[in-house]
Amino acid sequence: MSASATAPAVTTTWTIDPVHSNAEFRVKHMMIANVRGRFTGVTGKLIYDPNNISQSHVEASVDIATIDTRDPQRDTHLKSPDFFDVEKFPTMTFRSSRVTRQSTGAIAVSGPLTIHGVTKEVEFEIEGPTPPIKDPWGNTRIGVNATTKIDRRDYGLTFNTALETGGVLVGEEVHITLELEFVQAA
Repeated sequence: MSASATAPAVTTTWTIDPVHSNAEFRVKHMMIANVRGRFTGVTGKLIYDPNNISQSHVEASVDIATIDTRDPQRDTHLKSPDFFDVEKFPTMTFRSSRVTRQSTGAIAVSGPLTIHGVTKEVEFEIEGPTPPIKDPWGNTRIGVNATTKIDRRDYGLTFNTALETGGVLVGEEVHITLELEFVQAA
């Protein structure tokens, strides 16, 4: 092979394994402690080209009704029109528009994130993907951890209560972490 030959295409398609993936968040409660929650209904796919990362693409959807903050009363409130309004907006979605490798070697994935019917551009910092492994059933798997933070007010999630001592009940900055396990499509 000559030095001017290009590397063969190795683009692969992967699907999110919803049983081994979740979307987690944390937000300040009463300005003193973080409340954490997660969504277990995560689906989507990844088109991955390790030789030309900019040709990679990811899309994901989260079923808002799968929210779990370990408090059923709070979960019901979060599903209500005060917050996510699951009846009107049952999913949040992300579709990458740009995948880049940073000077540090880290991967950044940018694109529109839609929550509560509002779409805003966000950037996820990516850890991974891990090297592929074979599971006991012959499937090839990789893992990815993606993080970002948003201001929930930008998505119309404005419910809050002023505290008697100052401050508010629910923080505005929300930290999002996606723990995703992908299975290579056949």
